[in-house]
Amino acid sequence: MSSATHQVAMLVFDGVTLLDVAGPTEVFAEANRFGADYRMVLLSPTGADVTSSLGIRIGVDDAAGSQSAVHTLVVAGTDLYPRAPVARDVLDAARTLAPRADRVVSICTGAFVLAAAGLLDGKRATTHWKAAHKLAARTRGSRVDPDAIYVRDGATYTSAGVTAGIDLALALVEEDHGPALARDVARALVVYLQRAGGQSQFSAPLQGPPPRSPALRSITDLVQADPKGDYSLARLARHLSVSPRHLTRLFREELSTTPARHVEMIRFDMAKALLDQGHATAQAADLAGFPSYESMRRVFARELAMSPAAFQRRFGTAR
Repeated sequence: MSSATHQVAMLVFDGVTLLDVAGPTEVFAEANRFGADYRMVLLSPTGADVTSSLGIRIGVDDAAGSQSAVHTLVVAGTDLYPRAPVARDVLDAARTLAPRADRVVSICTGAFVLAAAGLLDGKRATTHWKAAHKLAARTRGSRVDPDAIYVRDGATYTSAGVTAGIDLALALVEEDHGPALARDVARALVVYLQRAGGQSQFSAPLQGPPPRSPALRSITDLVQADPKGDYSLARLARHLSVSPRHLTRLFREELSTTPARHVEMIRFDMAKALLDQGHATAQAADLAGFPSYESMRRVFARELAMSPAAFQRRFGTAR
């Protein structure tokens, strides 16, 4: 490997997200057209080809243990590891490669591989906003920012979900070759060199799919528009011109919950977003429509096993 060549090794495995592989590699390949010299190698734990989450086969160059040194290690993400422990062979591959790399990068939920290997302990990090709370629970002393597009902590880089891997790859190109070349790559790929805002602009105020029926969607819209309103069962039933019993049945059949719990979860999601934005806990409770801070605290304890203040400390922005 010549001094002019920058070797980028990407760790892939069965179930890997295809865009997490294709997006960053396309950035590095495009950078080569403007004078950079990146050499991409795809590595799997055993050297065998892998199958992506879409069922598309990905050809692999070599086994993880074959590389004695790399400039940049990139660990792609997957839908598997937020839901399950990282596979032993993937974990071993990351632990083998990380000490041999000048910088270690994860794309989206690839951060879970780094976390399992202990590579995020005590560091700032990010991942897809849907999985940020799970990532924080799997690290020791890590500050997880659920709104960041990407985070650098020393020689460790983590990115948010899906296309954020492209943002991070562009940042790495800029770090290696300056803003002019990175800008040329961004223009060629028709993407922003640095997008405005964070992940919160993409996250849904209410987790899960919206109600299918227009009646229940109208209630969701009503609460989101004015979270401080009175949403007793009787008032919601009058809003839809149905009986309280009929409304309760609609919620049970479609959403497997009660009207009161549904309203509470809308307020809960709003409160999390407000805390992420830096609002004080009491102010977040008020703006999200909770009757009191204590009522909000009970919901956080039930849903996250932590207080609103602990949530804000753990998931708050590193900025």
